[in-house]
Amino acid sequence: MDRYLVLLLSAAILLLLIFNIKTSRRFNMWDHWLHHQLVKKHDGYSWQVIAFINDPKLMVVWDVLLAGILLNQERDLTALWVLGTLGFADLSGIVLKKMIRRKRPFLHSKMETGYSFPSGHVLGATTMGLILLQLFAKEFGVGFIISVIALWVMVIISRLSLKAHYPSDVIGATSLAIVCFSISQQLFLAI
Repeated sequence: MDRYLVLLLSAAILLLLIFNIKTSRRFNMWDHWLHHQLVKKHDGYSWQVIAFINDPKLMVVWDVLLAGILLNQERDLTALWVLGTLGFADLSGIVLKKMIRRKRPFLHSKMETGYSFPSGHVLGATTMGLILLQLFAKEFGVGFIISVIALWVMVIISRLSLKAHYPSDVIGATSLAIVCFSISQQLFLAI
């Protein structure tokens, strides 16, 4: 699929979600209802482990470790791109959270603080997944691709199962990650 089409589609989804979250009571009620339908059990421990491994702060550590490996391989520009891509996505997510100010689902864990939209865990996992696929998919093959996608899906399920986010928070985070990654990738390819 054309990179610009992916960028435009992701940006359109993100803008549509932001608009509806801010202005449509019906959309928010539907999102609450869908969340309630998707999450029947408050299944904790295994999803908490997945959430911990993909915590946005820890994701920065994984990103720095990856950049260190790339620096060790004398891939300095790629290491900078890896750091810049996650940094750009995280900063965009923080700005959006402060702009939207969406409260978390009613029964969320007290360990979950801050605003709900977009999901920082999903934003980080999606961004890192895209980075890893960009850098290593050809080298490591289909098994690697499936593993990255499986971990990403588990992060999404954990955020919903732990009642930390609404479905639109997860979709918004994924869209934002794709937008940030696409912009960063275009800048990287231009250098």
